[in-house]
Amino acid sequence: MARQANEFRRTRTTGFWLAAAVAVLQGVNAIRTVLDPTGFATYMGLPADQPSALSWVQVYGLRAGFIALLTAVLLARSEFAALRWMALAALLMPIGDAWLAADAGAGLPIVGRHLGIALFLLVTSHFLGRAARTRGQEQ
Repeated sequence: MARQANEFRRTRTTGFWLAAAVAVLQGVNAIRTVLDPTGFATYMGLPADQPSALSWVQVYGLRAGFIALLTAVLLARSEFAALRWMALAALLMPIGDAWLAADAGAGLPIVGRHLGIALFLLVTSHFLGRAARTRGQEQ
């Protein structure tokens, strides 16, 4: 059966692709925490000078893996309203990461990257909200 011209297509929304980028990037981060925990700690701006101090990297990896999986599931179900709220709630993480990195003496590029991620999540939540309204989901 042919699609109607006004039928909602999730892959034609900016929100879908921004959320997909979140899922992929968080999945990559989860893998990086396993393959190179010391390098990932430096990337985050919180270098660990002892192997026992790297346990936070494992926690971060689990968090990133969960976010990637949950985002992928919500995308597959076209749950744009839920994704919007998830993106807004997730703002706590990069803002907290920026604060922790700055407190640890990380340079402006690292702190700025965390704040840039927060801005990306804000933009993503905007476009997910638009997709949710287009699809007729409650907000």
